[in-house]
Amino acid sequence: MSGTVEQLQAQIKDQGAAIRQLKAAQAPADDVQAALTLMQDLKERLRIETGAPPADAKKLVLKTPKGTRDYTAKEMSVRSDIFQAITSVFERHGAVTIDTPVFELKEILMGKYGEDSKLIYDLADQGGELCSLRYDLTVPFARYVAMNGVSNIKRYHIAKVYRRDQPAMTKGRMREFFQCDYDIAGAYDVMVADAECVRVAVEVLSKVDVGAFVIKINHRMLLDAVFETAGVEEEKVRAISSAVDKLDKQSWADVRLEMTEEKGLDGAVADRIGEFVQLRGGAELLDQLQSMPDLMRSEKAQQGVREMQAFFKYAEIYGVLDRISFDMSLARGLDYYTGIIYEAVLVEEEEKSRTKSPAKSRNPSDESQARVGSIAAGGRYDKLVGMFAESRGKKAADVPCVGISFGVERIYSVVMSRMREQQIKANRTQVYVISAHSGLLEERMRIATELWDAGIAAEFMYKAKAKLQAQFKVCDDERIPWAVIIGQSEVDDGVVLVKNMAVRDESQGNGVRVKRVDMVAELKQRLGQ
Repeated sequence: MSGTVEQLQAQIKDQGAAIRQLKAAQAPADDVQAALTLMQDLKERLRIETGAPPADAKKLVLKTPKGTRDYTAKEMSVRSDIFQAITSVFERHGAVTIDTPVFELKEILMGKYGEDSKLIYDLADQGGELCSLRYDLTVPFARYVAMNGVSNIKRYHIAKVYRRDQPAMTKGRMREFFQCDYDIAGAYDVMVADAECVRVAVEVLSKVDVGAFVIKINHRMLLDAVFETAGVEEEKVRAISSAVDKLDKQSWADVRLEMTEEKGLDGAVADRIGEFVQLRGGAELLDQLQSMPDLMRSEKAQQGVREMQAFFKYAEIYGVLDRISFDMSLARGLDYYTGIIYEAVLVEEEEKSRTKSPAKSRNPSDESQARVGSIAAGGRYDKLVGMFAESRGKKAADVPCVGISFGVERIYSVVMSRMREQQIKANRTQVYVISAHSGLLEERMRIATELWDAGIAAEFMYKAKAKLQAQFKVCDDERIPWAVIIGQSEVDDGVVLVKNMAVRDESQGNGVRVKRVDMVAELKQRLGQ
């Protein structure tokens, strides 16, 4: 490349001289312009060859795209712990993991998310297939089950999804974010798998320690029966359902206004819906619903009540009844839900949402008013797999599914808000190898190698003349609990000094003298390995 650059530089120099000659000779304007155009072409070729930015290029702004962010080493350490905690619960319940592409055919995703379909990221046509970034992990999972002829599987999937939502970064609402999904596919007895999903949610949220939470539950059949009884036209059911789903953020007055003014629903019908969707409680709410003859004339209501009775029985066996709230306003706007639906929210945030004035709830783009909101949600979707199977020209092959998805970004926001940065350990290093005197680099390398061979996470400073205080500072900054310290006398005597760096105890002195041959065993004992 250097030869080409030199040639271009020489040509530019010669062309400059030619332009000056033309101007001095008062050559015709067209000849001068042609020479100038050639000069511009040479300069552009030189710019491309050297990789220089265009002359009119704007100054590069170093930032991440809206709704995305970087994570520091300490932040990633916290996130890693969250992922490990969630994964351990999934695997304790027997789940296996799969992976699917980050983008899907657009037709796979469209029509599955109700009004939220507008939030799907479409990709440019790169070769005849219209694709979109995945909106969630549920629809790709259903496509996977239908495409591979899977009849039953208990799977988890931890991966990024993408939504063109209005971000609220401090509250964990982003455009690129992780979801952790747990789903059970297969035909089983009513509500057995559904109740286990709620049990999994309770275990996960307790293990990551998000604080007090409640899992709100409802049933799509009950909700559809309410709309049917109230007189909602079939074509308006999903739109009205989407409005009802906003009752966790808005007052009933605001939701009713949306139903009547924006959705065109009759006021009397809206009032009838309001009688139902403001009900909440526990299993006793089923008795209340059964005492409503108009509602119970609906076969959907009868089936919904029977299934919820089974759910509460199993939830008691699983020991999660105290975490559950039967909330008739829970609607979950996604089109694919067919049975039980649930959503986990923080108790503190739930109380805030109920006391928030209507005026403050109408500006979704105001991040200062944003709540952490739902930290997990899911439900039963029995028809989604069959929908994909039918699209392949096969007989309807429904594989009933139920699952729950955890919003890791929101969980992370809650966990991080309770931690001090100084308390976070970014790495897994357990032992730092220190030389008390200048030098001894090779001996530190030998000791580190012994520790690595023994499965002990260890580090040392990559300097031949490492200063003692600088090495101690690494232990403090990186929260490394143990140090192996050597000087020339320790090397000569075949010993090392083992010191606890996590405590400020002067009685330790320079550390405990341990024979070099016993070093690994001593450290393993102190590390509890």
